[in-house]
Amino acid sequence: MYKGEDLWKKPEIQVVKKTLSNGKVITTYPDLPKNIYSSFRATAERHMEKVAVVDDEGRQYSYKKMMEMTDDFSSWLIHEFGVTRRKHVALMLYNSIEFCTTFLSLNRIGAVVVPLPTKFKMEEVHALVEKSDVEFIICDEKFEDYFEKYQQNLNICVVPDGKEKYGLETFTSTKDLSAIEEIEEKATDVDLALMLFTSGTTSMSKGVTIRNYNIMHAVESYHKVLGITEEDKAIIPVPIYLVTGLVAVFGLMIHIGGTVCLNRFFDAKRVLEDINKYGITFFHASPTVFTLILKERKHYPELPMLRMFACGSCNMPPEKIKMLHEWLPKSEFRTIYGLTETTSPGTVFPTDASSSPYIGSSGIPIPGSAYKIVDEEGNEVKDGEQGEILVKGSNITENYYKSKRVALEDEWLHTGDIGWFNTEGYLYIADRKKDMINRGGEKICSYDVENKLLEMNGVEDAAVVGIPDELYAAYQNDMIVLKGKLTYIGKTSMEVRVDTFIENSKGMRRCINRAYVVMVAIDHNGKPMEVPRLKLETENERIEWNGGKKRYQLRKSRRKEGY
Repeated sequence: MYKGEDLWKKPEIQVVKKTLSNGKVITTYPDLPKNIYSSFRATAERHMEKVAVVDDEGRQYSYKKMMEMTDDFSSWLIHEFGVTRRKHVALMLYNSIEFCTTFLSLNRIGAVVVPLPTKFKMEEVHALVEKSDVEFIICDEKFEDYFEKYQQNLNICVVPDGKEKYGLETFTSTKDLSAIEEIEEKATDVDLALMLFTSGTTSMSKGVTIRNYNIMHAVESYHKVLGITEEDKAIIPVPIYLVTGLVAVFGLMIHIGGTVCLNRFFDAKRVLEDINKYGITFFHASPTVFTLILKERKHYPELPMLRMFACGSCNMPPEKIKMLHEWLPKSEFRTIYGLTETTSPGTVFPTDASSSPYIGSSGIPIPGSAYKIVDEEGNEVKDGEQGEILVKGSNITENYYKSKRVALEDEWLHTGDIGWFNTEGYLYIADRKKDMINRGGEKICSYDVENKLLEMNGVEDAAVVGIPDELYAAYQNDMIVLKGKLTYIGKTSMEVRVDTFIENSKGMRRCINRAYVVMVAIDHNGKPMEVPRLKLETENERIEWNGGKKRYQLRKSRRKEGY
């Protein structure tokens, strides 16, 4: 077992035993505010005139202005909208000053914020609304029709387009703060603050309940272990309704007194332009975002103010970390492992990963957390041996909302991830437990295969999956045969269906897997070039073409959302 407080050597990182308002004892940092609003307010009182948020339209909001907006909207939410402590309030808002203000206002009141994904379809949103028992909905006017069926049963606030002015000004006529102050007196560090849904289908996704003390431990951990200060400026180009955007960036910045820049939608060129325009120093995103950013590096040879990258979500291939270092050698790269259940941070690389012998690792456990690796029987394994990652600590959810599945077993969260520790306490992620490929009893990590594919010239991205097979996939002396077929053509790209066959000594073949590989045609200067058209002659070819077109549109939409 590895404890975070034993691994961090920085003297400024100190954790202590603290008794929460419900009597629970946790290991956390001293003198933390009880919630993120209290932290924001303390920051605002120190930095009244400093810019807190720059929105998508380039409008700048000082900490003083943000505090005034939050107080005004808090008053309206109580007196006019009827929100009280512990009520569940759904937000379906884009990355905007409205989202930031609403989140802080609800946290001040003590309500539970339920962010809804703006990329979801109507029926998917309805499933989450009904799962989370929300009584109030606050949404951008674009999504007003999503909630027509709830008009009779729920209180719904539609936020007008705020392009000309701050969109919530319509609702801030009341400014009686007495009720808010009374509620604040009753608010505690163990109150629920957030309900975030895990990835997966809406029927399978779980509502992760995050308390105030979880958030405060998470943001202070980022502050301490990354060395982020009030001088830093960050950008949020990915959806703010995810734990990375909401806690790891926005929560962190308002906690320490930094500045955050909001992008309504992800666009790699826009991100790089804003990094230069606003002097961004800290950029936290997913591996997919970094892949898209790297494509534009020739157009932005320097980003002089950017001092630190942080990558979470899943493994960042060492090859891409090296590419980032070659591009921006003065910028540190920190790998982060975490889940929604860990309120974002779990492990953090303590130094620049690009120059470390442990490149490829996700770092060491944050202070106030403990990790162990167990086998299928629940026994702890030795360093270097793979097993499921278990974690406990002050940033870990206590439970899923109204779920039969418990989050913790004897205080330990079973992450569902497979990994191992080296002797220095560095965690390596091998795979998701459910994605491990069992080949005749031999476990194959899809991440390992994907990383090898990514090292090959011309491979931009890769995903490896296993398929069921009644028999052992291959026997000694059998051959693996790959058969390719062109299925779809874009302007500069081609999609090829690759069928994998097992062929025995008698020449008998059986298909064991199918994958679609996308290749981009480039000229001798490395620029995309048009490819010849494909003539469809059979009905099967037309069916494949339509399927390829759908996959193309899906890839395009995912890139737009930052995935």
